[in-house]
Amino acid sequence: KMVDPTLAEMGKNLNEAMKMLEDNQRKVEEENEKKYARKDIPGPLQGSGQDMVSILQLVQNLMHGEEEEETSQSYRLQNVGEQGHMALLGHSLAAYISVLDRERLRKLTTRILSDTTLWLCRLFRYENGSAYYHEDDREGLLKICRLVIHTRYEDYTLEGFNVLYTKQPVIYISSAARTGLGQALCNQLGLPLSCMCRVPCNTMFGSQHQMDVALLDRLIKDDVEFGKLPLLLVANAGTPGAGHTDKLGRLKELCEQYKMWLHVEGVNLATLALGYVSSSVLAATKCDSMTLTLGSWLGLPAVPAVTLYRHEDPSLSLAAGLTSSQPVEKLRALPLWLSLQYLGHDGIVERIKHASQLSQRLLENLKNLDFIKTSVEDELSSPVVVFKFFQEYSNRDQTSHAAQASTIQHPIISNEGHIYDTFNQWLGEQLAQLVPASGVDVVELEDEGTCVRFSPLMTSAVLGTEIQDIDHLVDCLKMKIPVLTSTLQLREEFEQEVRRTVSLLYIEDLGWPGLGVVRYNYHSDEKNDDKQEKELEKINTELLKKLNELESDLTFSLGPEFGGQKNCVYIGMVTEDLDVSELVETIAATGREIEENSRLLENMTEVVRKGIQEAQLQLQKANEERLLEEGLLRQIPVVGSVLNWFSPFQASPKGRTFNLTAGSLESTESMYVSKAQGTGSTPPPTPTSSLAKQRLPGQKAFKRSLRSSDGFSETSSISHCDDLDKLDQRPPNLSPGQEQGPLELERAEEQKEVVQAKTDTEDIHSDKSPPDCTEAEDQASQR
Repeated sequence: KMVDPTLAEMGKNLNEAMKMLEDNQRKVEEENEKKYARKDIPGPLQGSGQDMVSILQLVQNLMHGEEEEETSQSYRLQNVGEQGHMALLGHSLAAYISVLDRERLRKLTTRILSDTTLWLCRLFRYENGSAYYHEDDREGLLKICRLVIHTRYEDYTLEGFNVLYTKQPVIYISSAARTGLGQALCNQLGLPLSCMCRVPCNTMFGSQHQMDVALLDRLIKDDVEFGKLPLLLVANAGTPGAGHTDKLGRLKELCEQYKMWLHVEGVNLATLALGYVSSSVLAATKCDSMTLTLGSWLGLPAVPAVTLYRHEDPSLSLAAGLTSSQPVEKLRALPLWLSLQYLGHDGIVERIKHASQLSQRLLENLKNLDFIKTSVEDELSSPVVVFKFFQEYSNRDQTSHAAQASTIQHPIISNEGHIYDTFNQWLGEQLAQLVPASGVDVVELEDEGTCVRFSPLMTSAVLGTEIQDIDHLVDCLKMKIPVLTSTLQLREEFEQEVRRTVSLLYIEDLGWPGLGVVRYNYHSDEKNDDKQEKELEKINTELLKKLNELESDLTFSLGPEFGGQKNCVYIGMVTEDLDVSELVETIAATGREIEENSRLLENMTEVVRKGIQEAQLQLQKANEERLLEEGLLRQIPVVGSVLNWFSPFQASPKGRTFNLTAGSLESTESMYVSKAQGTGSTPPPTPTSSLAKQRLPGQKAFKRSLRSSDGFSETSSISHCDDLDKLDQRPPNLSPGQEQGPLELERAEEQKEVVQAKTDTEDIHSDKSPPDCTEAEDQASQR
C-alpha cells in the first residue's frame, strides 16, 4: 500500500512530542538553567528561530511548572492512552487536510461527518438524526434554540427580533439544571431574562430532583393565557447534582400538546449504549434533540461534544448554524471519527459498562454501612451515586432509626443541618485525598445539603478507576465514620464543659469540621482596646503552641485561612476515647499559666523601672553628701590632688543593687565589705499546670480507658475500689482537679522528712550541745 510520507512523518512527530511532554523526569541542570529563563515573563521573538525539541521543552516547562506534588492535570496526562493519541492526531490531521484542494476536501469531510453521525445515532439509539459538533457543551443547545425560533416565527429571518414583541418566547428549564445555563442562553440569544422560566422539582411525590410535570403544565397554560409562546423545554437525563432523570415520557407528551421542542442532556444518556437501559432513560430516544459529551465518558481529550437532533428543513438548520457550507467546519468531527474507530463498538460499550459496574459496586457496599444515607434514582442501574454522613438525633429511639428509609432526609434543626454539611464537606475532601483515583467530589444539593458524589461516567475513563479503588474507598469510609460519629457526639459535651469553665469562652462556628472552637478569655482592667486585643492574641497564640507540643492525637490550629474567628484555638476531629474534661482543664490551666507569666513579666518590668528611677535619685543624693564630706578644696584640680596625697580621704564606695525577687533597692556597701553579695529570698516557683493527668507509659494525652459495661472483672472492681479509697484519703485542701498520685505523695513525704531533719539539726546547733552527747545517744540506742 502507498503511504503518504507527510502522514507518516506527522504520526512520528506526534509520538515523539507526546513522549517528551509526558516525561516528568527532567534533569536538574536543565531545570536550573531554565528556571528563570522564560517562565511566565513574555520575551521578544528570537530572530534565528528554535528547533522543535527546544519548543516542546518550553511547552513541557509551562505545563508542569515547578509543582512539587502531582496535580490532577498531570495525572490525567499520564493516562491519555492510545485512544487519546488518536484524538490528538485528529487535530493535526485536520490542519493538514484543510490544505487539500476543494473537491478532495469536500469528499473527505462529507465521509467523515456522515460516518461519525451514523455511528453515534446507532450507538445511542437515535434514529434518523443529524449531528452538530461543538467545543462548548452549551453551544449545541444554543443552536437548537435558534432553530426553534426560526421554525416557530416564520418572519424571523426577515424582521428579526421585531416578531418577538407580539408573542414573547418562553424557554422552560429545570431548577436542577446546570448553574447559569438559562442566563447564558438569554445572553447569547439576546432575550430578556423574563423569557426564561425555571420549573421547580417535586416537593411531595417522587424524586426531589425530577421536574414537577403538573406544575409545568400550569406554568405553560398561564403563559399561553398571557399571550406568550412556549418555545422549548430543557430536560435532564441525569441532573448535574444527583444524577436523576426527569419523567421524559410525560414531558414528551406535554411538549407535543403545546408544540414545544424537547431537548435532553445529562450523564445518564451514556447508558443508551448498553444492552439494558432503564425505561426513564430510554424515553430520551424520542426527544427532539440531545447533547452527548463523549470526551468525559470515554476518556478522550480534546474531542467535541455532539448534539443529535431531528429536523426536516435543512435551510433552517443552515440558518441556525447547525450545518455549515464550509468544509473546514466539518473537520471538527475528525478527532472523534479517529477515536471511535480505534475503540470500536465493543470498546465503547465496555467503557460505559465498566463505569456502571463501579457505581453498582459502591452502592452495594454503602447499603451495609451505618450512618450513611444514599440518594440514587434506580438501585439496579444508577450511574451516579450520592451519599452523605447522617446520624439520628439523640432524642430519637432506635425504633425510629431502624424504620427510617434509606433516602437522605433534610435535618429539621438548621444548626444541625449546617453541622452535617460541614462534616460531609470534610468527608468528601478526605476521601478525594486518600483515594484520588476514585474521582469523588463534593456537591451542594438544594434539599439534602452537602453530599459526596461518585460519577464514574465523568471520571473513571480519565482517572483509570478500577474495582480495587472502590474497595479502597469503602475501607477509608469505614475508617472515617467512627471519627465523625465520635466528634458529633462529643461536640455538645465539649461545649458544656467549656461554658462551665470560667476562663474559657466557647465560640460557635458551624463551618468548622471538628470538636469545636475555644478562646481563652483574658480579663484585664486595661481600657485600651487595641492593647487588650494584642494581649489576647498573644495569649491564645502561645496557648496554641503549648497544646501542639503535647503528645496527643488531636490537631490544634488557628482555623481556616478565610472566614474563621480570630484569637481562637480550633480543635479538629476526635475519637471516642477522648477525655473531654481533661482536655478542657488542660486548656484552661495552660491559659492561666501563660496569663500569670505574662502579668509577672509586666509587674517585674514596672518594678524595675521604678527601681531605676529611685536608684538614680539616691545616687544623686549620695554624690551631694560625698561633696560635703570631702570639702571644697578637694574639688580644685591641682590643690585637690596635693591635698589627697598628703591626707587621703577614706570613703567607702556606695552603690545600689536591685533585688528582683523582693522588688526592693538595697545598698552595695555590705557587698564591698564582705566581697560577696548576700543571698536573698528564694524566688517563687514558676506556676505550672497541676491538672496534668498521670498517664501510663506510651499513653497519649487526653485519652481515657474504654471499659465495656459488662466487662468488669473482680480484679478491676477491687482495684477500682482501692482507687476510690485513695481518693477519699486525699488532703482536704486539694481541689477535685488536683488529685495527687502515688509518686507525688512519696515526694511530699520525703520533703517533710528532709525539712524535719533540717529543723532538728538547727535546734541542736542552737543549743550548742557537744558532739559527744550525740555519739553517746547513738551508742545507747545501739546497745
